[in-house]
Amino acid sequence: MTVEMDDTDKLKILFGDAQKMGIKFESPDVNRGDYRFEPTSNTSVRYGLGAIKGTGQQAIAAIVAARNDGGPFTSLYDFCVRVDRSRLNKRTVEALIKGGAFDNLHLNRAELLASVDRAFEFSAATEANANQGGLFDMSDSHAASTQEPDLVEAVPFGVKARLVLEKTAIGFYLSGHLFDEVEAEVRQFAKRKIEDLIDSREPQLLAAIVSDLRVINGNRGKLIIFKLDDKTDVLEASVDETVFNAHRNLLKDDELVIVQGTLQGRVRALWPSFQGHAGVGSGDGALQVRQVFARGRQRHGAGHFAHGERLSATFRNDGAGGAEAWFTGAPEPAA
Repeated sequence: MTVEMDDTDKLKILFGDAQKMGIKFESPDVNRGDYRFEPTSNTSVRYGLGAIKGTGQQAIAAIVAARNDGGPFTSLYDFCVRVDRSRLNKRTVEALIKGGAFDNLHLNRAELLASVDRAFEFSAATEANANQGGLFDMSDSHAASTQEPDLVEAVPFGVKARLVLEKTAIGFYLSGHLFDEVEAEVRQFAKRKIEDLIDSREPQLLAAIVSDLRVINGNRGKLIIFKLDDKTDVLEASVDETVFNAHRNLLKDDELVIVQGTLQGRVRALWPSFQGHAGVGSGDGALQVRQVFARGRQRHGAGHFAHGERLSATFRNDGAGGAEAWFTGAPEPAA
């Protein structure tokens, strides 16, 4: 994994394969980790700090050197004071926080991120005082200047915000998955997992998280490429510009979508139910659009998902990740 740490896609595959083999990963940790991935037992691996985007070998070497010289870090402030700041910048510290490398020192990543500027200012002040050669060692002002300030108060990140930031640092969700929050609900009707898709002409219902959405300019116009991920496997998908513009509130990175499609032959072909053409998978295969569902609430009766074709629904961004569909008098989609 160390060899592939600069290639997020390959690293994610290796990470998933290792987990399926029963190997567990210790989270990145500034007090225990090194640049490389390190086995801690036959079934456990310590995550390499060098695999966090925005770090680099020199910065990690400076962290390890400071830790070896002075023992474990006790706080964000202690970390910034002791690590050579000529090889460590704010961006590196922020990346380590987002990746969870400070969780064993302080669990509130929002407070840590909000305190990075203050920590660097404290580090600079501590260094300036030390360079004065002890002239003010006995003064109250010197004692006050070397006392660690409080962290900046901040509301802890929700699960989604924490994981999204973690993904920017790691390249994928490490401490959890966005699908975890909705799995119990969507599995009541979208029971089939991506890894369990079968060769059948019958449509299959699927729930997944959108990721890696990007736009490609093709000969026939723009093509929107994205991936669908339900933790068990990942599928690549595409929609044309018209379809994307009609459903851009549903198709966003790190959002849940409910789709229905078919799998034919050896090709994993998925057809999201947008009223246009969409495709997914590799190899040859015919694409045909089926149905789209959106996460929402039903005004009357039970149910949480609206059927895009059988129900009269008005979609809007709910401002909290996803879309809501207000509808009445219709059953939930069949499993």
